[in-house]
Amino acid sequence: MGRRSIDSNASRWVTLTFMFLGLLACTLAYFVISIVLKPTNSVLYSDNFGLGESNLSDFERENGGKCCRGIPNLELWGSAVKWGTQNKFNSSEKCCQSCKAMCNGKDGKCLCDSWVFCGDQQACGSHFGECWLKKQKDILKPQRQAAGSQVMWTSGLIFGKGEGIIGLETEHGTLHIKLRPDYAPYSVDYILELLQLRHCAGCQFYRAEGRGNSWDAKGNHIKDTSFGPPYALIQGTLEAAGVSFKGIPEEMCPSIRRGAVAWVGSGPEFFISLADHAEWNKAYTVFGFVLPDDMEIAEKIALLPTKSDVWNNVNVSILETPLPISVQKIITNLDS
Repeated sequence: MGRRSIDSNASRWVTLTFMFLGLLACTLAYFVISIVLKPTNSVLYSDNFGLGESNLSDFERENGGKCCRGIPNLELWGSAVKWGTQNKFNSSEKCCQSCKAMCNGKDGKCLCDSWVFCGDQQACGSHFGECWLKKQKDILKPQRQAAGSQVMWTSGLIFGKGEGIIGLETEHGTLHIKLRPDYAPYSVDYILELLQLRHCAGCQFYRAEGRGNSWDAKGNHIKDTSFGPPYALIQGTLEAAGVSFKGIPEEMCPSIRRGAVAWVGSGPEFFISLADHAEWNKAYTVFGFVLPDDMEIAEKIALLPTKSDVWNNVNVSILETPLPISVQKIITNLDS
């Protein structure tokens, strides 16, 4: 006996329904997996962050451009913009400065964003003094040719205006940080490694102290007042859970000014200063600066609820609820 046509239609609709539900389930599964497993977020901005960097010139004037460093036993690859055979110096610092000199333009990328120098006369032989100036395809993911004690080269990075900017995303906003590999190459190298991870679980702010009555809104110390507490800073850690951390060499260069991002000791604890701290001299490794427009976010974090604690006989203010941080690669209009 044949089936009624209504039975056949019902069967076909049931089949289609199951197929649709299966497709929907696969789509949702893909969406969830892509969210959980995708690398650190990249955020596209059309604004030129280089414009906000003009207010960071105080750091340059204080430093006088003297800090220009690289990492020994490292050879970076990339397209050569100036060959080392025709560009020789007697120090890695001068090689670094020759690359930085190609970043003086008001707009656009640096003509040189990486350099490679051979400074060991015995190991380098005929290559001694060569300073190769190069250009990376992705400045936040530089090409490594070789690394280790057997490598005779020293290499470094230079970030021009609008380049080398990362984001520390929080629920209160994203702090855009201009990294300074010329000041602290090992520190920036570690931050670039964080960008390649698929997560930064454990990265967070846990201490917050405002300017109190000791510093004005521009970070200037008020005469005849104490230097803390409170110490005008927000402090946290940039260590991803489950990832082995090795101490970062100390790379002191500029002193702590408002907006400076620096390690506590050899990391991974770090802080963002809300004020100038000339009294600390150059006791901390500064590896970047918060862009001025984002300092209001740092100030907002400093006002979150805290509780008192004592660390090594120092009164501190701890956040009642630690504030998670997501480390982001920032894409500017210069990268598009």
